[in-house]
Amino acid sequence: MEIEIATIGGYEEVGRQMTAVRAGNDVVIFDMGLNLSQVLIHDNVETEQMHSLDLIDMGAIPDDRVMSDLEGDVQAIVPTHGHLDHIGAISKLAHRYDAPVVATPFTIELVKQQVQGEDKFNVGNDLVKMDAGETMSIGDSGKVDLEFVNVTHSIIDAINPVLHTPEGAVVYGLDKRMDHTPVIGDPIDMDRFREIAREGEGVLCYIEDCTNAGRKGRTPSESVARKHLRDVMYSVEDYDGGIVATTFSSHIARVTSLVEFAKDIGRQPVLLGRSMEKYSGTAERLDFVDFPDDLGMYGHRKSVDRTFKRIMKEGKENFLPIVTGHQGEPRAMLTRMGRGETPYELENGDKVLFSARVIPEPTNEGQRYQSERLLRMQGARIYDDIHVSGHLREEGHYEMLDALQPQHVIPAHQDLKGFAPYVDLCESQGYALGRDLHVTRNGNMIQLVE
Repeated sequence: MEIEIATIGGYEEVGRQMTAVRAGNDVVIFDMGLNLSQVLIHDNVETEQMHSLDLIDMGAIPDDRVMSDLEGDVQAIVPTHGHLDHIGAISKLAHRYDAPVVATPFTIELVKQQVQGEDKFNVGNDLVKMDAGETMSIGDSGKVDLEFVNVTHSIIDAINPVLHTPEGAVVYGLDKRMDHTPVIGDPIDMDRFREIAREGEGVLCYIEDCTNAGRKGRTPSESVARKHLRDVMYSVEDYDGGIVATTFSSHIARVTSLVEFAKDIGRQPVLLGRSMEKYSGTAERLDFVDFPDDLGMYGHRKSVDRTFKRIMKEGKENFLPIVTGHQGEPRAMLTRMGRGETPYELENGDKVLFSARVIPEPTNEGQRYQSERLLRMQGARIYDDIHVSGHLREEGHYEMLDALQPQHVIPAHQDLKGFAPYVDLCESQGYALGRDLHVTRNGNMIQLVE
C-alpha cells in the first residue's frame, strides 16, 4: 500500500499544526491549527469574520492547497487536543473536506464552540467522539484503522492518534509529556506504545513534537507543579492584601489546584475572563472536574467588572481572582489590570502569581515583559514560573524512540533551529538525514512507501 505524508503546517513554526497521511486511497488529516502570534501582531483582528485565504496569506492558518496533490479521499479530520494551535483552523478549513472531525469528548466540545463562533463559513462536518483506547475503521478497504492512545499534556483529554496500515503504524506524536502521576485523568499509556511497536510491521513512521527537544533531562509531572504552587500559595497565606493568579485557561488541572489552594488559605477563588469561563465551564459540564458550588466564573466584561467592584468592597484579602493574561495578551484581564482599566486596584506589595511560562516566541515575550513592567509600576510583587511544561524534554524523546523503534522519523512543531537538537538525538540513535530522518517544511510531501 502506498503511504505518503503531507507536512502542511507547523514545520516552520510552533503553531498552525496540520499534517495529512495517505494510506492507499484513504487520507486522514491530523490537526488544523492557528498560529496565534501571527494574529496578535495585527491590532483588533477578529478571525471569526475573516476569510480563510486572508488568514493563509497572513500565515495564521495552514495553507492546505497542497492537499490537491494528494490522490485519495479525506476520511477523517483528527485534532489531538483542544489547544488553538491544533483546532483553531477547523472553522476555516474543515468545510472543504467531506469528512467527520473525530476527537475525544472534551476536544470535540471545544471544536463545537469554535464552529459555532464562526461568522464566515458554514462548517457542517459531523463531529464524532472517540475515547482514548478506542479504534475505528478508516475508509472502505478494511485495511486501515485509527486508534487513540492516551497521553498527558497541559490540557485534559489529549491523545496521540495512530494510523494502522498494512505497511506499519504511523504515530502522530503531537503534543505530550510523560506524566505518570497526573492531577486529572490517566497516566500516559506507554504500555500501548510499546505494544504497537511489536505488532504487525511495527511503526513505519513517528511524527514528533520538538518544542522542548533542546532541554536536558525529563519534563516533571503536573503533580510537581501542584506541589510548587501549594508551596508558593501557603507562603503568602498571611498576606492581608491582594493576591492575583494567572495560568493557561485551558490548563484545567492547574486551575483546579489554584481553586483548591485558594480555599486552603482562606480566600474565595473567582475565575475571570472569557476563555477561563469557557474551558472550566466546559470541563465541569462534561464531568472532568467537580468545582465547589460557590465558585464564580465570569467571562463577560460587565460581569467581570461587577465582580471586581464586589472584591474591592468586601476586601481584596478575602479573594483570589484567577485571570487570563499570563502571556501579556493586550485585551486579557491581567493586562487590563496592569493598565488600571478595571475596578481592581493593585497596591504596593500585592502578589501576582504566574502559574505559566512565557511561550518562547518574540511576540509573547515582548507582551509579557510589558505586562510585568505595568504590574510592577503599580507595586505588584511577581511570583514567576510556577509551572511545568506540557512537552517532552530530551530524555522523554529518547524514551519514545526507544519504545516505538520507528522506521522513519519526522520532526514537527518547530522551526529548523528547534529541530536541530532532535535531529542530533535521532542521529545518535542510528537515523540518518535524508534516509529515514526527514526534516521538512510546510507544503512538502514525503513518500514513505511507493
